[in-house]
Amino acid sequence: MAEQHGKTQYGGGNSRNPYSRGGGSAWARNSQGARANAQRARPGRGMTEAKQYALKKGDELDRKFGFYLLPELLEQEEEARKEQPDAVMDGEDHAKLGWLLNLRACTLPDPIEGKNEVSGLELYFLEQDGKAFKTRIIYQPYFYVRPEVNRSQEVIAYCLRRFEGLVAKAERVFREDLDMADHLNGKKALYVKLSFATVTDLMTVKKELAPLVTRNQERLQARQAYEMQGHTREQVTEEDLIFGADTDGAKGAGADESESSLLELREYDVPYPMRVAIDLDIRVGAWYHVNYDPTAPYLPSDVRRQKDMVDKAEPVVCAFDIECTKAPLKFPDAQVDQIYMISYMIDKQGYLIVNREFVSEEIQDFEYTPKEDYPGPFIVFNEENEEQLLKRFFEHVIEEKPHIFVTYNGDFFDWPFIEARAQVHGINMAHEIGVSLDERSGEYRGRCSVHMDAFCWVKRDSYLPQGSQGLKAVTKYKLGYDPVEVDAEDMVALARDEPLKMASYSVSDAVATFYLYDKYVHLFVFSLCTIIPLGSEDVLRKGSGTLCEALLMVEAFGGNIICPNKQSSAREENFYKGHLVESETYVGGHVECLESGVFRADFLYDFQLVPSAFQQLIDNIDRDLTFSLEVEMNVPVDRVANYEEVKNDIVDRLIGLRERPNRKEQPLIYHLDVAAMYPNIILTNRLQPCAIVNEADCAA
Repeated sequence: MAEQHGKTQYGGGNSRNPYSRGGGSAWARNSQGARANAQRARPGRGMTEAKQYALKKGDELDRKFGFYLLPELLEQEEEARKEQPDAVMDGEDHAKLGWLLNLRACTLPDPIEGKNEVSGLELYFLEQDGKAFKTRIIYQPYFYVRPEVNRSQEVIAYCLRRFEGLVAKAERVFREDLDMADHLNGKKALYVKLSFATVTDLMTVKKELAPLVTRNQERLQARQAYEMQGHTREQVTEEDLIFGADTDGAKGAGADESESSLLELREYDVPYPMRVAIDLDIRVGAWYHVNYDPTAPYLPSDVRRQKDMVDKAEPVVCAFDIECTKAPLKFPDAQVDQIYMISYMIDKQGYLIVNREFVSEEIQDFEYTPKEDYPGPFIVFNEENEEQLLKRFFEHVIEEKPHIFVTYNGDFFDWPFIEARAQVHGINMAHEIGVSLDERSGEYRGRCSVHMDAFCWVKRDSYLPQGSQGLKAVTKYKLGYDPVEVDAEDMVALARDEPLKMASYSVSDAVATFYLYDKYVHLFVFSLCTIIPLGSEDVLRKGSGTLCEALLMVEAFGGNIICPNKQSSAREENFYKGHLVESETYVGGHVECLESGVFRADFLYDFQLVPSAFQQLIDNIDRDLTFSLEVEMNVPVDRVANYEEVKNDIVDRLIGLRERPNRKEQPLIYHLDVAAMYPNIILTNRLQPCAIVNEADCAA
């Protein structure tokens, strides 16, 4: 009776699979779901009028800054050649040579019908003569699914059925998997690669597959707990790629059986611009031959890197700083306070825009040159009010067409303040100059131009202490001069009482920001960009661990290695002795310090030396000098004329240290940056704890 009741409750079951609970054909159920899914997905993926309009407005903004689409530019040049009958036709007229300034993800109409949307990348280039253009690349985002052994074909069929209209392509690929215990012997893991037309489709499918994979992992761990086998990972050889390798998996035809073969998702969290840059070897700061074929537009093969060209282009740089009113003893509030000065430098020519509502007199052109190496001639625009000041600034920016905006902490002060004040006067900053807030990161990014916040370089790469990272201190230490300083509480009164002095202070910040970027930041960042698959704004702002991780992913792609997933702690690990852990901090290695404190090279300190250590150095002096000369410097000892003289001098110094171990001396201070060492060793969670092996891994 119990067996009959079970059949009545769950359906007739499946004689080929005792775990099936009936409910009709799984293929029919999945097909119905796929058709419904396709009906739901396709309208959202269409290139609607709103999306077409947004794409058109973006192109118009890029044209304001000189970035015409490559086909438009080629068409203009073709028309110009027709007007000159004796012009010589060049075989390379259909291609352009450009230096990649910026890249950004975008959504485009598909090149065949133009009805559906596809993900692509917009690339902004500078030519050798200073002109600019942009092109696009259409590339399908993807991620990998690890199937159960001998069931990859079933996984492909399941994904194509369930996600019809979302999955553009599914294929089987072999990859080196570092999680395999015996991956060093040449065996590769079989994965299913799912490609999509858009990133939205990828995220939709990933969101639906993730809970299935989590459930299957839990089932697999429970099953392995009861299996006493020596193998730690199921393997498949290249011979299994033939279609017949999945015949055993064909007997599971139901939805539950197909879902149970999804064991792991890989590389689903790689940002789309990074994905394209890695796969197609696209790097900001490098030169490219860019082609355009109207019969097959925006192919990845249209962009070919020129690795023999290493000189950088010369983009137009605009560094600026603002001065605004504020209430006493309070920070400026963009809702009530106003901007009364904007100072900026464009390619070593300075400009100052003055709001006469707060500045008592007109300011004439002047020069602020703190050092001979840092000239600062300034042209002054005196405007009636804040609205005219902002309009003048935006109009001049559009006229000069800068490729790089430079600020000092502009992500969190200058740009938000300008944007808020522009909105008060009915001006949309993003529509005017293309700089807007990135909601995910909280940073201000450019569209065709880029925004480089020099403060990010100071925090990460300048090695200045925390208390010396303000612009004034950085100017003193890095540029070598003392800038003009005014107390923040006196600035508004100074603009009214001594406007020329306030103008000198305002432009001093713009001069310092421009030359700090020009001398230290520009070549540093764009040189890094040639090896790191990120945009210049990300290379400037990301941590060193993220940059190292990006380099690892480049090498992994070149070596056909699939990247491991980031480790996530199990739920039960969030409790400690029965108490819920609200926050958890990773505590890694620590450095043993002989003596902690702040030391100066011009003070005398007590030293207690170990005589036996110096005697050991004396005994091994010939060995050490020979190694240094012949191995490190590649110089034979017999070619050194004053060998004995140098040796005796070193021995005499060592004897002096040995004979008087307790001494008071001025120290030689060396800077050992331990913090920068750890990202290169540990490299975030992509290498640990999965990099730690146990005896089972060694035995495999």
